[in-house]
Amino acid sequence: MQAQVETTGQLERRIRIVIPRAQIESEVENRLKRIARTVKLHGFRPGKVPMKLVAQQYSGQVRQEVISEAGSRRINDALRDQEIRIAGNPRIEPVADAASAEQLEFNAVFEVYPEVVIGNLAEQSIERPVVQVSEQDVDNTIDVLRKQRATYDPVERAAQAGDQVDIDYLGKIAGEDFPGNEAKGFVVNLGQGRTLAEFDTAIIGMRLGESKSFDVTFPADYQGKEVAGKSATFEVKLNKVLAPQLPEVGAEFAQSLGVEDGDVAKMRAEVRHNIEREVEKRIENMVKERVMQALITATPLTVPRALIDAEIERLAQQLHQDMQARGIQEANVPFPREFFEEKAQRRVALGLILAEIVKTNNLKAEPELVRKQVEAYAESYEQPEQVVAWYYENPNRLAEVESLALEQNVVSWVLKQVKVADKATPFDELMGSHK
Repeated sequence: MQAQVETTGQLERRIRIVIPRAQIESEVENRLKRIARTVKLHGFRPGKVPMKLVAQQYSGQVRQEVISEAGSRRINDALRDQEIRIAGNPRIEPVADAASAEQLEFNAVFEVYPEVVIGNLAEQSIERPVVQVSEQDVDNTIDVLRKQRATYDPVERAAQAGDQVDIDYLGKIAGEDFPGNEAKGFVVNLGQGRTLAEFDTAIIGMRLGESKSFDVTFPADYQGKEVAGKSATFEVKLNKVLAPQLPEVGAEFAQSLGVEDGDVAKMRAEVRHNIEREVEKRIENMVKERVMQALITATPLTVPRALIDAEIERLAQQLHQDMQARGIQEANVPFPREFFEEKAQRRVALGLILAEIVKTNNLKAEPELVRKQVEAYAESYEQPEQVVAWYYENPNRLAEVESLALEQNVVSWVLKQVKVADKATPFDELMGSHK
């Protein structure tokens, strides 16, 4: 008799499973006999332990194993017979109104995958940035590279933004010490974000040997929870002021950027190429994010709770691993599940939508597209051919690129369905530099 599937929610289903107790007992007896042949028990030779003792020792564990295996088989048979695609593992519930003592009855409660029907993408609009890299953008990038290679010389003037300073400091919150509140010979570049902007601003204008007292309020979301949202009073003494000396744009500077012959024109061409590659990458990522949002908007889904919970676990584990790698003390503190809820739900929904598009449209990670992706990654390395070989010598590494290539195929397919409007965008706006 085929098990009947009962709909108990939008995605929740329930199947009643019935197993004759005689079948359970027969299998338990057979397993206990097999155990008796080899079991070792003090005072008895192997194979000579009385069945009564074997049963006393092992029958409880064996019965649980037999019931679990028999139940799993019945559930799997029922799901296969009725072509049900289950999301997550079933929850087993006892049946309160079991019809007979001659049989074991329980309910298997589970979720099914939702039917995914891609919405009308023709109604969705996506804005695609178009950026022209100018000579000024190249000049600005070269200036950034010069600042990264700056040397610092001592000066007698007051400290300015961009200077490197050597300071002693002591901080107190309500007259009490706090972690990291004191240092001597602390070196910091003013305005580079290593310390709070309020702290840097207070130092600007100080002169050699000068001491100063000022208050600083830590942001509410500051990573040091002990001081987050609190105000501290700092006593600071300025020991040294060093002004940045930028390298001249010439052969030596070009060589420091990897242009062996020091040709400045060639250096500018390489800088432009790198900028254009970064612009292309950012536009690609931005468009992909907008495509994903268009898919979510066009195809609202109720997703299985089991899949959301599994994704929350994965995201939490990944975050803890990242925090541990960075040496963050709070790495082992559990995060509330609500912290990951929205992201997990979105990722699960997108996974189902993308899988449907791939299946329906027979999309594949074409070898030439995979090769193009690998070569794009390798281009930023000094020996790109070795990086390409590194990817192709390991199927697992290549599988990651194939997954991205398949995702890019989906993006290309969606862009043909939606309305795409190109928008001229300033370089600084794309790069997130609003100075």
